Amino acid sequence: MQEFMILLSGAANFTETMRMGSEVYHYLKKVIKDRFGLDATAVDDEGGFATNILNNKDGLELIKVAIANAEYTGKIAIGMDIAASEFHQEDEYDLGFKNSNSDKSKWISSDQLLDLHQEFIKEYPIVSI
Repeated sequence: MQEFMILLSGAANFTETMRMGSEVYHYLKKVIKDRFGLDATAVDDEGGFATNILNNKDGLELIKVAIANAEYTGKIAIGMDIAASEFHQEDEYDLGFKNSNSDKSKWISSDQLLDLHQEFIKEYPIVSI
């Protein structure tokens, strides 16, 4: 994933949206710090955490825990910018595209990518991909 986002659709107004977003952001920082250490809480140029997670489920789990810790389960959903054009190669998807020695035999079809996203949707409160 290029980015994970929290979507604050359960807020009643702008003030509540800001409060909820800020609280989840701070809980997320703590969850990341507890799991990966302080260095992992660096932020990118847009203010999001630039944690070097090993797989997408790790990122989703961190966000799910932060939402639960802030007591907003059911009020905050997750969105993902998958940036599929970045890893689309020869009518398949190379999930290891950042590795210069990517194994072409592990590339997946669009149906397999869809199945992967459907797994995420079953397990996490994802409303946007």
